[in-house]
Amino acid sequence: MTATPRTGGATARILARLRPPRERLPRDIKVMLAAAFLIALGFGLVAPVLPQFATTFDVGATAAAVIVSIFAFMRLVFAPAGGVLIARLGERPVYVGGLLIVAASTAACAFAQDYWQLLVFRGLGGVGSVMFTVASMALVIRLAPPESRGRVSGAYASAFLIGNVAGPIVGGLLAGFGLRVPFLAYAAALVLAAVVVQTQLSHQRRSADDGGPAIPAMLFSEGLRIPAYRSALLSSFANGWATFGVRMATVPLFAVAALGAGPESAGLALAVFAAGNAAALTFSGRLADSLGRRPMMVAGLLVAGLSTAGIGLTSGLGWFLAASAVAGIGSGLLGPAQQAALADVIGNGRSGGRVLAAYQMTADIGAIAGPVLAGILADKLGYGWAFGITGGILLLAAAAWTATPETLVRRPAGPAQ
Repeated sequence: MTATPRTGGATARILARLRPPRERLPRDIKVMLAAAFLIALGFGLVAPVLPQFATTFDVGATAAAVIVSIFAFMRLVFAPAGGVLIARLGERPVYVGGLLIVAASTAACAFAQDYWQLLVFRGLGGVGSVMFTVASMALVIRLAPPESRGRVSGAYASAFLIGNVAGPIVGGLLAGFGLRVPFLAYAAALVLAAVVVQTQLSHQRRSADDGGPAIPAMLFSEGLRIPAYRSALLSSFANGWATFGVRMATVPLFAVAALGAGPESAGLALAVFAAGNAAALTFSGRLADSLGRRPMMVAGLLVAGLSTAGIGLTSGLGWFLAASAVAGIGSGLLGPAQQAALADVIGNGRSGGRVLAAYQMTADIGAIAGPVLAGILADKLGYGWAFGITGGILLLAAAAWTATPETLVRRPAGPAQ
């Protein structure tokens, strides 16, 4: 007689945990989403034409690639200083300042008269880029309600994704007016994003008790004592290696050299990865808020690791594209949960500039080292080893998260309705 009510009550509690949060996103978060879209849209304008623009200065492919790499290198070098600036000045000034630095350097690129000017201007852009990247993460962590951190992280990633997809399309059209025009358009988009953040974002700094004294900034050494932060560093490195490094550099080479497909196959692989990523982002953030950060991290890293390793075993274009799409799904599963876990570690009421800078550095190190080591493995042992090792690093990060305590603090479920 009493089994049914107990079963019904248990089912209601489970559904309450899985029910997506109904709270509307705060206005400040919407401002951040708008800025993220503008930044990603502008970056997408420049990315397809930058190497081609470099070759107009009578340099070869290697020198053109250095123009791309100098940006990432300067991000890596300046990341610790960016964390210190956030701790001293606050997130918003560093965010706006970083945007304006990249805007100025990008506009200068449009007027570069030789290769070395272009190299210097693009490198300075990397300094501003890491400033606004780390500051934006800190702002999202500070502004996101604790019960919606996964949802907010998913929305933020989606805004970037939409901008990255739309950017190359618009950039390709603008390139018809000259290779310098996309740089000016990117600079304009960054200035607009800076204006949006400066004028529309609330100037109130949040603290732990909404009005009490600010809590001292979290130190890197303090973060290292927390298991979730250590696991986040490892998964950030693995994701940077696989998603931002090998996917951009080694996947296109594999498509042409190993599969014998045309250059368009590399573009298709990137497109289906983005599609899988977008599909996962529609629900992964909400699940990170209901099921927890750890289950989503483990699932995402497992899916991404196995599918990435599988790319090196494919022998046809169809299977290659399918594995790329699944890898995108894995990346979409882990992304919101990873940033939400960082937010859990830092909390809303304190600055986390230093720990976020170190977190960003691990991704940049992975993105720089991954293509180099994967290229060596591909040349010496074959692409199967290159993608197998890459997938193995993702699986190693998944193993670390299985032993990591959950960071999500659950609220008591209300009565079922």
